[in-house]
Amino acid sequence: MQKLVTIFGGSGFVGRYIARRLAKQGWRVRVAVRRPNEAHFVRMYGAVGQVVPVFANIRDDASVAAALSGADAVVNCVGILSESGKNGFDAVQAEGATRIARLAAAEGIDRMVHVSAIGADAGSDSDYARSKAKGESGVTQHMPDAVILRPSLIFGPEDDFFNRFAGMARLAPVLPVVGPNTKFQPVFVDDVAAAAALAVDGKAQAGVYELGGPDVDTFRELMQTMLHVIRRRALLLTVPFFVARIMAWVLDMGQAITGGLLHNGTLTRDQVRNLANDNIVSGDYPGFDAFGITPTSMEAILPGYLWRFRPSGQYSDIKDSARNMKT
Repeated sequence: MQKLVTIFGGSGFVGRYIARRLAKQGWRVRVAVRRPNEAHFVRMYGAVGQVVPVFANIRDDASVAAALSGADAVVNCVGILSESGKNGFDAVQAEGATRIARLAAAEGIDRMVHVSAIGADAGSDSDYARSKAKGESGVTQHMPDAVILRPSLIFGPEDDFFNRFAGMARLAPVLPVVGPNTKFQPVFVDDVAAAAALAVDGKAQAGVYELGGPDVDTFRELMQTMLHVIRRRALLLTVPFFVARIMAWVLDMGQAITGGLLHNGTLTRDQVRNLANDNIVSGDYPGFDAFGITPTSMEAILPGYLWRFRPSGQYSDIKDSARNMKT
């Protein structure tokens, strides 16, 4: 009988790639999400009935336990970049991760993969980073043999980083950059998924792994790379941290005053705090080498999905070629 894995957040940006890989490896996949009616696309990752979306709210014991029932392994890749209503950092990334590990242990599941983030630090001044560290602590408390993955900035066709800034560059001649000298080590989403799938298959030792791509670039350099790929020009305007904090405070207050009706998905005060710190591997933990994975470069991937932001979209190459033709 095929083994069963439950993936919390399995229809999200990272989760869908993990689900696809595990389905190809022969696992039965249970995709646990808050809105299973919006996750039917995951069924196409495997044979009929192999990949199934189910309801689960990681803030609720009963639904998490139901999603874990009968599973042989569990993956948690639920995470948020900004708080909204009851979905706060602690509720989702600390208490939620701990709940999954606790109930997985109670179910007798002995294999868990937890997707955290580089920068997870219990002593950080960032609520995001502290909650990630609390989540890791809760996971290892209940599942000491868990594999914890800490990726840097993740990029891929569905990312909310390059797609967002490319969209802005298409509409405006100026791109605001907070923390232009902050360093990132972008990692391709399917490389993270490959590491997670190997860990679920028992091909990785328990512990923490830091996952970074082959390139280390500053925020400004990432924006320059993106502009080169989409063949547009824009002024990269450095926003001082004190100005960014004021802007973020205004946006956060707008969300608070409206009771969350206006969600601040633009820039939060916590994100400003995070942008003051580099997001690269420390070298204190194993990385992709431990999985036998060669990380993919941005150069190989970005043109494959950012082409739609070019002035002529899919026809840009044809137009560039036509300029060299003689009449």
